[in-house]
Amino acid sequence: MIISKKKAMAGILAALEGKKTVYLFGCNSCAQQCQTGGEAELKEMTATLESHGLRVLGSSLVPETCYRQHVLKEYRKVEAIGKADAVLVLACGAGARTVADAADESQPVLPANDSIFLATVERQGRFFEGCSLCGECVLIETGGICPHTECPKGLLNGPCGGVAGGKCEVNVENDCAWVRIYRRLKKQGRLHLMMKIAPPKDHSIGVRPRNVILRNPAGAAGAGRKKTGD
Repeated sequence: MIISKKKAMAGILAALEGKKTVYLFGCNSCAQQCQTGGEAELKEMTATLESHGLRVLGSSLVPETCYRQHVLKEYRKVEAIGKADAVLVLACGAGARTVADAADESQPVLPANDSIFLATVERQGRFFEGCSLCGECVLIETGGICPHTECPKGLLNGPCGGVAGGKCEVNVENDCAWVRIYRRLKKQGRLHLMMKIAPPKDHSIGVRPRNVILRNPAGAAGAGRKKTGD
């Protein structure tokens, strides 16, 4: 799940300067759970923009704004989208990019949110960062706890010298990721993995932008078609 936060309204209004009409896109998945792009936020944004003299032509709350087919479907069936001077996307950066790709290149598509991190959901409204999307997962040897993400220093070979009482020296409220890894591996009878020396992180694996094409995604029509555009 992608965690996002609302941009300052002043910045959004500045980006919309000179525009008269706006169409809104929300996301009924991640942004809805973050309370940054659900039905309530679309209504709130509509009221705010109209109070500043802008005309909101409508809004679409799609299941997942990062899913291109959902967005294209809205562009096909809702004529007002194409007529708007700008489109404001209340979703993550991937959602804003997806809408921008679906729009005519002459139509500005603007993000209303900032994307923060990929989260594990503890419960409704409570999230924590558990993965950095680094492209080289080490969880197989660290008991399911990612040192690259959960250690502020990204250490891959055990704790630093600043750990005290099992707490992180960077954030003393947090348990040291490597202390947690040690305890979990010990309970699993896999403590020997702590003796392995991990090589330096291969950051070339995370070179961006990246894409993945699944040749035969289960249940997908038209599997194997290559992405077009750009």
